[in-house]
Amino acid sequence: MCACTLMGIGLVLVYSASFIFASENYGDGLYFFKRQTFFVLAALFCMISASYFPYRFLRNLFWPLMFILIGGLLAVFVPGIGHRVGGASRWIPLPMGFHIEPSEIAKLLSPVIFSYLLTYERERSEPWYRFWIVAFVTVFLPVYIMMRQPDFGSSVIFFLVGFTLLFCFGIPWGYLISAAILSIPVLYILVMRVGYRRQRVLAFLNPWADPGNSGFQVIQSLLSIHAGGLWGTGLGKGQSKLFFLPEAHTDFILAVLGEETGFIGLMVVLLLFSWLIFRGLQVAVRCDDPFGKRLALGMTSLIAYQAFVNMGVVTGLLPTKGLTMPFLSYGGSSLLAISLACGVLVSVHRRQGLQ
Repeated sequence: MCACTLMGIGLVLVYSASFIFASENYGDGLYFFKRQTFFVLAALFCMISASYFPYRFLRNLFWPLMFILIGGLLAVFVPGIGHRVGGASRWIPLPMGFHIEPSEIAKLLSPVIFSYLLTYERERSEPWYRFWIVAFVTVFLPVYIMMRQPDFGSSVIFFLVGFTLLFCFGIPWGYLISAAILSIPVLYILVMRVGYRRQRVLAFLNPWADPGNSGFQVIQSLLSIHAGGLWGTGLGKGQSKLFFLPEAHTDFILAVLGEETGFIGLMVVLLLFSWLIFRGLQVAVRCDDPFGKRLALGMTSLIAYQAFVNMGVVTGLLPTKGLTMPFLSYGGSSLLAISLACGVLVSVHRRQGLQ
């Protein structure tokens, strides 16, 4: 119910945030709304289908899914197949002007990958090096390809989900802490030695140092939320979406929500996400099947991390990153992936405790 409510709220927000932009650029104010309506209907179908799909079959389908994932991630680099926008190759064009983003599939499969590694592979009496070969193919290879696209945000979410599962079910804390400390130089190189990422971090630390360029997005986002006050300006009456706030109907749709529905609207959405995450954790705790328990926690973590990262970006608590708000932002790949994650949670809930 929470997921359906959030999708409904997202549909209204996409209409409000994109109408002027779509009218000016596509000659049809309902351009994004019509497409998002199609995405919502497809997402509901996928969610319901996944809820009736026996989640244990994902173990049997693991390697075919990995083959599809790696093939899709590599396909974006193939001329004539991949679609390049703003220096990034992340999309594969589909008929009727739609696109699919393989990195969204990677994020969706991250709980499946780590759940598989923590149960099935560790239960088999195979040489130790076989486990690390499987881990390299299923974890480090997809992340490396995503970094080459580049898609740093999806890679971070992928590792956060994995870290959560390893922390709760796998590697001792000492190993994880050591790995986190050793990863600091790597993160420094990946962030501070890459021009546009370094600029985003500097803009996060002091957006007013460059208000017309690197700090523009976060400043406009904060101004939008501030303008909303307690009750908001009213649906459709926000001013930030009038070409002031970039990516108003995608990454920064939460700022539009804050301006038009105020603090009360933001709190309603936050409570809906909190309840959804709480219910997901309940499913993970109550499930007796080791694979299902890990899978439920992973899917819940995926939804939580993506939502919290987007909230942090919109409110200036995290550096700007191109991650959509689950259920609310415009976009088919992200909405379908998150809806499938919810469907898998329902599937685990239906079969919890059954061996």
